[in-house]
Amino acid sequence: MERFDIKSAPYRQLTEYVASLGEKPFRAKQIYEWMHVKHVTSIDEMTNLSKNLREQLKEQCTFTVLKQIDVQISKQDGTRKYLFGLSDGNVIESVLMRYKHGNSVCISSQAGCRMGCRFCASTLDGLARNLTPAEMLEQIYRIGCDIGERISNVVVMGSGEPLDNYDNLLVFIRMLTDEHGLNISQRNLTVSTCGLVPRIRELADLKLQITLALSLHASTQEKRLKLMPIANKYDLSEVMEACDYYFAQTGRRMTFEYSLVGGVNDTDADAAELCSMLKGKNCHINLIPVNPIKERDYVQSDRAVVEAFKQKLERGGINVTVRREMGRDIDGACGQLRKRHMDQSK
Repeated sequence: MERFDIKSAPYRQLTEYVASLGEKPFRAKQIYEWMHVKHVTSIDEMTNLSKNLREQLKEQCTFTVLKQIDVQISKQDGTRKYLFGLSDGNVIESVLMRYKHGNSVCISSQAGCRMGCRFCASTLDGLARNLTPAEMLEQIYRIGCDIGERISNVVVMGSGEPLDNYDNLLVFIRMLTDEHGLNISQRNLTVSTCGLVPRIRELADLKLQITLALSLHASTQEKRLKLMPIANKYDLSEVMEACDYYFAQTGRRMTFEYSLVGGVNDTDADAAELCSMLKGKNCHINLIPVNPIKERDYVQSDRAVVEAFKQKLERGGINVTVRREMGRDIDGACGQLRKRHMDQSK
């Protein structure tokens, strides 16, 4: 008999499951609260349930709890990078970033990634598997418990392509924003994508109030092809049309992530092409000085080049910021800590 993944069950589904055990609906509320508000690490800790019900749950359910393998703490800014172990031996990473407006956690949506972006360590060993909603939520819960503080913002921008794990992502969003759980506002959730056009359109039709961040990284289709294999499947013009559709359906301003790679996509021509492409759009562009990884020969743009690039975009009427570099002294880039751990294990 297949076990019921109790921590991946939205509130209504859990209520139906508890009813199937012959229990009253209020038991579902108690169980949900233990898992998603109190963040207990075992069914035995659910002390207001009968012993018989606890035994039933242990017998029939999977109860997901991530194991903290490592945590690196930046001496520069207090950023924390976590390495978590999954029940099947896979490892994933998450990052806690502290800002004036609150604690933000960046989580992984997959163990590994199959998108193949050239400057990203997450994709070097390919995709192991999708994460369940429980495994995505658990990253937030374990970090919250570790620091003893509330998490107010969540970014699904760690290892993996969230829209490649679409169904589980939607359940995760539903549960993260549920009033019975953490009750984080949709507006405090950002989901990243490298540009899976059909999924962007599907997501737009749901009219959620999350922020969608497109990993753009190039000003032309030709340059995008060199950096991002997904460009072979979806032309940049198709991707931009899908982003326009997302804004039209949701009213949510698009964010464009742009990793600046020295001598590759940081020229005057790139800035001019970006201005032309984004002119008149309600959007924000986030410039990211690329975090070099040893497996690739890409280098970070000089600080002066980054500043000049930003000024050119501003003169072109584009809303732009340079992402504050956080955790550079602790394997800060996506996938670096996981990759190092996997290499050592081998």
